[in-house]
Amino acid sequence: MSEDRGDLLWGTIPKLLRASAERFGNAVAIADTDRGVSLTFAELLKAADTAAKAFVASGIEADDKAAIWAPNIAEWVVAALGLQTAGGVLVPLNTRFKGREAGYVLERSEAKMLFCTRDFLDTDYVALLADAYGTGDASNPIADLPNLQEIVAFDQPTAGDATQANAVADSAKTGTTEASRAADTAQASTPVSTTTWQSFLQRGNSISDSEIETRVARRTADDLSDILFTSGTTGMPKGVMTTHGQSLRGYKVWSDLVGLDENDRYLIVNPFFHGFGYKAGWLASLMAGCAVYPHAVFDVDRIMAKVAEHKITVMPGPPTLYQSILNHPRLSECDISSLRLAVTGAAAIPVELIHRMRDELTFDAIVTGYGLTESSAIATMCRHDDDPETIATTSGRAIPGVEVRIADDDGHELPPMTPGEIWVRGYNVMAGYLNDPEATAETITPEGWLKTGDIGVMNENGYVAITDRKKDMFIVGGFNAYPAEIENLILAHESVAQVAVVGIPDERMGEVGVAFLVPRAKPDGSMHAIDTEEFLDWCKKEMANYKVPRSVHILPELPANASGKVLKYRLREQIA
Repeated sequence: MSEDRGDLLWGTIPKLLRASAERFGNAVAIADTDRGVSLTFAELLKAADTAAKAFVASGIEADDKAAIWAPNIAEWVVAALGLQTAGGVLVPLNTRFKGREAGYVLERSEAKMLFCTRDFLDTDYVALLADAYGTGDASNPIADLPNLQEIVAFDQPTAGDATQANAVADSAKTGTTEASRAADTAQASTPVSTTTWQSFLQRGNSISDSEIETRVARRTADDLSDILFTSGTTGMPKGVMTTHGQSLRGYKVWSDLVGLDENDRYLIVNPFFHGFGYKAGWLASLMAGCAVYPHAVFDVDRIMAKVAEHKITVMPGPPTLYQSILNHPRLSECDISSLRLAVTGAAAIPVELIHRMRDELTFDAIVTGYGLTESSAIATMCRHDDDPETIATTSGRAIPGVEVRIADDDGHELPPMTPGEIWVRGYNVMAGYLNDPEATAETITPEGWLKTGDIGVMNENGYVAITDRKKDMFIVGGFNAYPAEIENLILAHESVAQVAVVGIPDERMGEVGVAFLVPRAKPDGSMHAIDTEEFLDWCKKEMANYKVPRSVHILPELPANASGKVLKYRLREQIA
């Protein structure tokens, strides 16, 4: 019914935050237990408004972009909500990106600010950017990103600063921090300055509450809330524009279908930079009133310990997450009986896994679904009372208010169980690709149908099964990997003339990439020698690890048809 629609109930994410603070008050909203941060819904609102004031003081206006490049931590949510409260648009960055990959998104999105960590898995994201875009000049460490004005580091405390945990908690309880602005680096007057999170928050002290409320009132359901970058056959990431209303409507439906409620304790292992961790994660929790437990690093021992210690009830994730837990040697020693709801997808799921998740992991409800960034990451879902075979072998049926069809190459709807391209139409379809009307027109028909590029079949009851990928995309442990993008990165290697990447099945990760390389000729006519181990080491330095091929084959030439198109099916046959 219309009164249950999230876009009509709240309109924008900041208005949802205000409603949730009123509804759930002193209940725990975020429990970042690894870092000693706990915020109630009322405190989360206070913290977000404090951040919003800092964004206003930093010059962020309506529709300005800011990026977040960090793992699942409480500050991620506070910064995102603060930005959206100030009227800005969120641009999440993949934590596995290297400097050049992140820089492309920052440049393409015209992000004015970047919020990041300087110490995650021994990685300093500021240093990654400096390595990729630096000039060697200490007065301008990051060049060639003309729109980026400032970097704010979440975890860069200096002597005299409050601890990171205190900064978040203090901002929630008092609306300010005691951090010194002297913690700004000496580069504050350079084109790209680096600032601590504590100093950033203090910057908003001069901004009034009325200014924040005015900004919240101005935003509508039709305004952009975020731009999530995805990739396609061109090999270059594209920015998917989504509005507040689309996210609120879609994930109110999601929350209702999975039965999320205020008694749940939700362990979010899926990364916040992904629609699963962001919208089906903390945003859905904000609607339902349940407690979010962010988890930054996939570590089965720590995940199991958290489930037992905090009586976690909800734990979505890719199939690899549950397989890793089921195969853990000490599973029987850990009390995970509190688990009740699992939501999975992103890969083929053995029916036996669904049975084991119910029998051995105690889940009462297991739900699978399908979506892509261009469809607000949601399109079809199984229902909690579907049988294990349906849950394992399909991605569910269309969510309310959304149409799904299987179409032939001319766009005609196909009969049941006939393979074709999956098309989606409804409120969830993106507003378009950022600054790319041609790609938008190629992807969305004049009638509003989103051509997903995925091949599937639909049964008589409307349940969809994904059978192939028209765009050659494959999924590594829940992460979408696009061959064209990986190939584009590999061609920067000085010894590679041609490359083709294909995905192959993998027992643990679902799928992994395999690279076929043709060496580049030297000036004297001889061919470069490619050492596969050295090549893979180079890939690990240049791209996110899920994109790195797991094996390499050297060929004198790639198989191609008469028009020169690489015949990737021949390469897959060679592997088989």
